[in-house]
Amino acid sequence: MYLKDVEIDGRSSLVLEGGGMRGVFTCGVLDALMDRGIRFPYTVGVSAGACNGLSYMSGQRGRAKYSNIDLLEKHHYIGFKHLLLKGNIMDFDLLFDEFPNRIIPYDYETYARAEGRFEMVTTDCITGKACYYEEKNDPKRIIDIVKASSSLPYVCPKAEVDGRKMLDGGIGDSIPVKRARELGYDRSVVVLTRNRGYRKPDEPSFVPPFFYCRYPALRKAIRMRNMMYNKQIYLVEELESKGELVVIRPERPIEVGRMERDTSKLLALYNEGYDIASRINFVVK
Repeated sequence: MYLKDVEIDGRSSLVLEGGGMRGVFTCGVLDALMDRGIRFPYTVGVSAGACNGLSYMSGQRGRAKYSNIDLLEKHHYIGFKHLLLKGNIMDFDLLFDEFPNRIIPYDYETYARAEGRFEMVTTDCITGKACYYEEKNDPKRIIDIVKASSSLPYVCPKAEVDGRKMLDGGIGDSIPVKRARELGYDRSVVVLTRNRGYRKPDEPSFVPPFFYCRYPALRKAIRMRNMMYNKQIYLVEELESKGELVVIRPERPIEVGRMERDTSKLLALYNEGYDIASRINFVVK
């Protein structure tokens, strides 16, 4: 696997898919990149990819792994008890306040000085379209954006960015390869959190009539997401076959669920991501 060098130049980009707790695979990939000092001129992250990408951009190796595995084991921050008590299946107070401000403080200063662009993807509830945010200087706005990017439909409340209602970025753009190419970064390394050949059911999803009644465009986007995702996977595989991008993905069928709480499974997936990324010979031009 990965028999040729992967060159990184001014047109290169790093695209980080979401996937909830499957994002620990991405944590392993990013830690391997940090261990070798590999950076990209443009990085874009969706949902869990945005969360993990922030620690990559600030150079805080191991921080994303800690939040996804150690913090989960200690605080059990995912579960229906949180949904019943706070209307959110995840403890966002812990994840987006206690963790970045006190447990392992986020290094905003290093992030502000970091070379290379970083965009986080959200979905606008009014338009149902993806929004791409770039922020390096305002800590509160950074947290607002990454929280919105990670706010799953149905089980998380709507978030706000600049007064606009937002939800998970994966609704509007799960794998933003087109976004990178539109900006001129057409030599992508794409980190997926599903194995080769994975597809969602190629049919519209059922959206209960009592959800998002005031947001018809959002309802449509959620309903069509499976088919949009499959189209993006087809595009990724087509560009991969042409040698126009490189994909880093799990080699085996995933046993980790979106809301996985088994930390032994999470650690195994993290290690797989680290191992696969370590086999790639990146050549910085």
